[in-house]
Amino acid sequence: MYRPNIRHLEFLAALDEEVHFGRAAERCRVTQSTLSVGIKELEAGLGIRVAERTKRSVQLTPVGRELARRARSILSDARAFVDYAHSQKGLLSGDFRVGAIPTLAPYLLPKVLPDIRIRYPDLRLYLREGVTDDLIPALQVGQLDAILIALPYDLGDLAVFPMFEDGYQLAVPASHELAACACLSKSDLSQLEMMLLEKGHCLQRHALSAFGNDGPAQDHSFEATSLPTLVAMVAEGLGTTLLPDLAIRAGVTHGYDVRLVPLEGALPRTVALACRRQSSRKQDIASLAEVMREAFGP
Repeated sequence: MYRPNIRHLEFLAALDEEVHFGRAAERCRVTQSTLSVGIKELEAGLGIRVAERTKRSVQLTPVGRELARRARSILSDARAFVDYAHSQKGLLSGDFRVGAIPTLAPYLLPKVLPDIRIRYPDLRLYLREGVTDDLIPALQVGQLDAILIALPYDLGDLAVFPMFEDGYQLAVPASHELAACACLSKSDLSQLEMMLLEKGHCLQRHALSAFGNDGPAQDHSFEATSLPTLVAMVAEGLGTTLLPDLAIRAGVTHGYDVRLVPLEGALPRTVALACRRQSSRKQDIASLAEVMREAFGP
């Protein structure tokens, strides 16, 4: 009787989610031909077609989509099997997969990773960067062990480990009329239109809600994909933006002629780790959260 291997199930799940052989292969860290051969082997073993191919596109058959759904469930159970074994070896050992949003990963992890390596030398940490809407499904199906995110955000029934608050400062061109201000309040910003990250980044929503309903508006003529791009645009005199303190302390404005003005009464975002409520590695995640809290908390 044919028994598919775990790798073939991973190929099928990736192809279902990416609907593209190249992207699915990149996600599985194999060549496109290896993934294509794996899917054909799966089809031969099952005796059915799971994908319809043309020269320009690929689409899973109805039975292929259902098998992909079942494959994700099996893969989640398999990862939980391994996770449980790792959890019995001691805190933070073995492979650990963390997803992180782009407005946290480059500014938080480089500072805290050396300490994590010293405390937990048997840990192998793998990082996946993405927006919150993409990280949550990956966590739920077991592709990730934990996600590093910013609150407020609706996380459903995930277990959450809040770590510290991250405030904001206003970044303005050196020639801006607000550049010399020692501090600004909500009323000072009510007429501003700020450049922000593109839709999908939770920092966009957090920045707009930092002062409630009476804060600054968004300048819809420009949306950036990263904080360094926003800083570069501000330095060129094209507008203003809100920057999180974490990124500022990490040096996101170094080398740019911008002025940073503290904000009075701005609601901070909360940096947190989250995991599946039934995860066998919750104690690991709590330990990681404590390391980050010590590094960045009050």
